[in-house]
Amino acid sequence: MTSPSAPSPSLPGTFALGGEIAVPRLGFGAMQLPGRWTRVVERDTAVAVARRAVELGARFIDTAAFYFSPRARANDILREALHPYPADVTIATKVGPLRDADGEMYAEAAPGQIRGLVEENLRQLGLDALDMVHLRVGRLGAVGGVSIGERFEALAALREEGLIRQLGLSNVSAEQLAEARAVAPVAAVQNRFGVLDQGDAALVDLCAEAGIAYLPFFALGGGHTALEGEGLRTVARRHGATEHQIALAWGLARSPSVVQIPGTASLAHLEENMAAARLVLDEDDMELLGRRGSQT
Repeated sequence: MTSPSAPSPSLPGTFALGGEIAVPRLGFGAMQLPGRWTRVVERDTAVAVARRAVELGARFIDTAAFYFSPRARANDILREALHPYPADVTIATKVGPLRDADGEMYAEAAPGQIRGLVEENLRQLGLDALDMVHLRVGRLGAVGGVSIGERFEALAALREEGLIRQLGLSNVSAEQLAEARAVAPVAAVQNRFGVLDQGDAALVDLCAEAGIAYLPFFALGGGHTALEGEGLRTVARRHGATEHQIALAWGLARSPSVVQIPGTASLAHLEENMAAARLVLDEDDMELLGRRGSQT
């Protein structure tokens, strides 16, 4: 392990994942580092972005073996950029979707395939144990109504073996969360949620009450929701910030359980995202944006 680098003093408070792993509430998502089938990201740029994220104070990094393009894999980039990983950096990955060589998610892993997917992440990242593994359910839309118990049991068994430290869920309903919690402790939920996409609000509150981290994906739209609106523009002007920065600050203010994980393959966008930690939204801002919250 390398020596931990000091996070920026401007970063928001920390959240203790599973009551054990304290991370600043503004992290980094690695999904965009490999580029896409139609968008090339130079390897040197991707490596530089991952390193800069840690320099700027990101201590929670979200990745997955199924984050890949024809040219690169997110896990390989993280390993090149950060291995041996700083002692205070937490890396979380996901298992569940099966992707073919063309990038299509063609199926979900059966319980018997979970071990192989976890071991794939271990090999790619160069680790003996993973800080956190989420069971990812379905694709983009929340699934609901589908039992996840057997798959989560398979993941929990690997935690008992010491291959995983904390367990999480992604793209799940409140009922699926309850089903998983009956099997083993859940440290985090990663679902779609943002200032313009607040449909998961009840689950955000449930997580806060239960001491479970909530990690929004597509908090900045993700190309699926246009990040625009008069409220966002007004609050951005008040703070001399961008709409993206306000969207990140809104999530941090919305719930003390939120850990933001914005992703980018651009150094300029990374700097912009991490600077959102300096923003403190007041009650007027939160009401204008659609929901009151409190900074903690």
